[in-house]
Amino acid sequence: MVSAKDILIKPITAHAANALVKKVHYSGKVVANSCLHFGAFLDGKLEGVMSFGSPMDKSKVLPLVKDTKWSDMLELNRMAFSDVLPKNSESRALGVAFRLIKKHYPNIEWILSFSDGTQCGDGAIYRAAGFVLTSIKENSSLFNTPSGEPIARMTWDSAAPERRVFLAKKYGFSLFDASGFLQKTAKLNNMKALKGYQLRYIYFLHKDAKQRLTTPILPFSDIEKMGAGMYKGVKVSRDKQAMGVSNTTAAG
Repeated sequence: MVSAKDILIKPITAHAANALVKKVHYSGKVVANSCLHFGAFLDGKLEGVMSFGSPMDKSKVLPLVKDTKWSDMLELNRMAFSDVLPKNSESRALGVAFRLIKKHYPNIEWILSFSDGTQCGDGAIYRAAGFVLTSIKENSSLFNTPSGEPIARMTWDSAAPERRVFLAKKYGFSLFDASGFLQKTAKLNNMKALKGYQLRYIYFLHKDAKQRLTTPILPFSDIEKMGAGMYKGVKVSRDKQAMGVSNTTAAG
């Protein structure tokens, strides 16, 4: 019987990683600033991808862990695994990837990742892999669009005016303001923020980095309390045993 131990984890090219992300990830989108990619292989075939890179706005992220230098953290910005892989594949793959990062990039102190509770899930994989939960916020950055494909506020707000004209056509906006923020175009088109929550997780590669954390570690049970539980885009309710009562000893 195939198990998670049968998976081989190794670095792969951006081309190979992006191809699988487009095929398997729920968004179908890659992150342009991903720079480090690991593949999960089963019987010689690529079935999973973990892509790491710099956060979109490091100036807001670095203060989460005091005295973090610009080159000393990464964001896990895409994780896409096919249904072919056996149970527990994700947590084992993350464990191996983190060991490889510690060995080859010893300056990396911690890993950031977000769980999209509007379309996917609440981060069960991250909890199983030893991340700590540091934020649960109601979504205000992802909006529905006339095309049916959600748009992120940062995608629009960080784009040049001419790029916004392209985005307006792509997402089917009948009215738009290429000189203003997405909030204005959203009102013009009666677009609403997707219902759900965004959850922020951190994994510590260096134990001393945890001591420099500037934001509280939240118990996993807060996900249930806030009604933020979600699995594959469907809202769920879990008991305390399933959610985990505390994650204060989960970092490693």
